[in-house]
Amino acid sequence: MGDLAELVDLARSVPSESTQQAVGYPSLFLLVVFGSLVPVVPTGAVVSSAAVVAIHQTAPPLSLLVVFGVASLAAFSGDVMLYWLGRRGVASKNGSRWLERIHDHAAPERLDQAQARLEEHGVAVLVLSRLIPAGRIPVMLACLLARWPLRRFAHGAAPAALAWALTYQLIGILGGSLFPEPWEGVAAAVVLTVVISTTPALWRRLRRRSAGDARSEAAG
Repeated sequence: MGDLAELVDLARSVPSESTQQAVGYPSLFLLVVFGSLVPVVPTGAVVSSAAVVAIHQTAPPLSLLVVFGVASLAAFSGDVMLYWLGRRGVASKNGSRWLERIHDHAAPERLDQAQARLEEHGVAVLVLSRLIPAGRIPVMLACLLARWPLRRFAHGAAPAALAWALTYQLIGILGGSLFPEPWEGVAAAVVLTVVISTTPALWRRLRRRSAGDARSEAAG
């Protein structure tokens, strides 16, 4: 009877995790692709949360490897799709809504910096831009304005997607390893990704405000 009870418990637990994986991995892929096309989804937090769930499964190394592969492929696919849509906008007479969307998410001063760095460092800038919060879109727009072919952009987007997926997966592993319950690890990972993504913007805002105050005092 004891063996039968163990088999029943095993039968109950396997479908639960299998169903979670069957739903979770496609959802992860779609969310990251969508977040790459429309920068409103916090894709970094999505990957970190998936990593937290993965380390609490029965085979964490395999689950983490799958999360890494799915996230990397999704980020690369989303970047290439957005760049292809942007190139259509650059080539067309009236542009496109995708090119306008890219323009709307790239501040003029950040675009100027991205263009200067792109001219100096080339493809390597793409890798760094994926790791800097809000750095991806200005560099992508700089590539579009420089008329980079899709193949050249893809050569830089591939290692950028790998580095990005690894970074946010490590954040998830850190958050998940600190807490026994998956939901606690997910909450910690989300907080970490939000802090990482918002700190540079807050720092730039404070610097601009300080510079504005200094100019006002000098003029007064």
